[in-house]
Amino acid sequence: MLLLFAVRMVRTGIERSYGSHFQALMTRRTSPLASASVGMGMAIVLQSATAVTLLSAGFAGTGVLSFSAGLAIVVGGDLGSALVVRLLSFQLDWLVPVLLSAGGWLFIKSQTRKWRQMGRILMGVAFILIALQFLRAAMDPIRDSAFLPAIADYLANDFITAFIVGGVLAFVMHSSVAAILMCVTLVQIGAIPFAAGISLLLGANLGGALIPIWLTRGMDAGARRIPLANLVVRGGWAVLALLVINLLPAADILVSYGSGPALIYAHVAFNAALLLIALPLVAPLEHLTRALLPDAPVTDENGATPPQSALDPDDIDNPTLALANLKRELLRMTGLVDAMFAPVLGLYETNDPAQIKALRRADIHVNDCLAGIREYVAAQPSDAYDKQDKRSMREMVDYAISLENAGDLITHRFTTLSEELHKAGARFSAEGWRELSALHACITSNMRLAGNVLISDDLESARLLNLEKDEVKRAERASRKRHLKRLQNGEQDSIASSDIHLETLVALREFNRHVSAVAIPILTQNGQLLETRLIDALPNPTTD
Repeated sequence: MLLLFAVRMVRTGIERSYGSHFQALMTRRTSPLASASVGMGMAIVLQSATAVTLLSAGFAGTGVLSFSAGLAIVVGGDLGSALVVRLLSFQLDWLVPVLLSAGGWLFIKSQTRKWRQMGRILMGVAFILIALQFLRAAMDPIRDSAFLPAIADYLANDFITAFIVGGVLAFVMHSSVAAILMCVTLVQIGAIPFAAGISLLLGANLGGALIPIWLTRGMDAGARRIPLANLVVRGGWAVLALLVINLLPAADILVSYGSGPALIYAHVAFNAALLLIALPLVAPLEHLTRALLPDAPVTDENGATPPQSALDPDDIDNPTLALANLKRELLRMTGLVDAMFAPVLGLYETNDPAQIKALRRADIHVNDCLAGIREYVAAQPSDAYDKQDKRSMREMVDYAISLENAGDLITHRFTTLSEELHKAGARFSAEGWRELSALHACITSNMRLAGNVLISDDLESARLLNLEKDEVKRAERASRKRHLKRLQNGEQDSIASSDIHLETLVALREFNRHVSAVAIPILTQNGQLLETRLIDALPNPTTD
């Protein structure tokens, strides 16, 4: 559990510090090899190929990431995850006190969010090394027991069972890095033979591909195709490698290099070969996954799929079910607004009339959601609900109004500004465009965090979302200052697009305020917000 917690601690620290930059990095139009390199680097940083796969699936679902680029990023992430295992397998016990001291000091003493998260990352790496020490120490007495040799010999002789055990282990732990580190440690200390370890490792690779399948099961077809393609190619390669290694004398050749290192090198080689196999198969895999996961049918006269409401009128008399339905409808509404916001900056480049028309159709669905929520709440029998339930319903209606306002910002403000930019024949400066893109990516990350807060009602996530709102405010002010400095320097692009740049900054900040409103009730109920920032009373004026 310490190992699992530590891996998650490192990942969340990095996501909270640099999550806003991931979309710009992943959706950049590059070659398949460059996309794979991005995925590999992100997996090393996040210490999780699953996190890379989920990010790719999310961006593919909103249409900002193509299938080919997404799959290249995912298989590159698999190789990066294997390299993480290699790095963590070194004897780095001497680093533990250094990392704990530095990380703890940064986390406790620093007032800057990024330095606090850096402290979290350093402590997480230290906890990983401590967990591996504990694992080795805990296995020493078990290694000399009477029953372990029988189990180890059985797994060595029955490679299919070992393969299944490895897959189940990775899936249950929800971390292929943690599962493979455990397998490597067991082989290094002689608790299990190498033959069993290689089968467990291959099974863990299959289990690692199953985790995103499970976690994306509620997403639309476009988001689920990339994890499915990864499962097909990674799972197929794992089964083929299992048969080759166990039916041919390959394991004997590998073990001659030393059981522990050989297992790690086999894992790296497996994922490097997977990268070379997967990239040429992108087109067939896309056709296969489209056949298995077709797009939802288009049935209305405007060319859009009518969304299905979660508001069941039969549940009105049941407060528990009615509140759950309202929350599901709000979550669907959040997804609609998220999908509308994803292509907003693209309008400034293309001003595509078809895209603008699609956004306005989507806004109609958002408005329908708000109307449905209002009617559903108005139909509730007041005598069936207690005071807490009524307050929860009011808070949900308030957030629905905020989301509807966010949708209006997209269809009225952002589209109008993009049309003005093209009508004037102006364009943003390169630096100004980078600032807007970074702010857009940050708000996109906040939208996903808002969805998590809506589902979980978690206080820590609500605090983080509110802190991110302050970060957006600071980023907006910093961009405004830099823009004014560019005007003083006489940069023509900045002068031509000045009004639109400044108005876009204000609109982005306002949009983020609307989507972050879900955190306010949770923070208020837990006493985490001050009622006012004003001092209690003005000082008495002095007289001469």
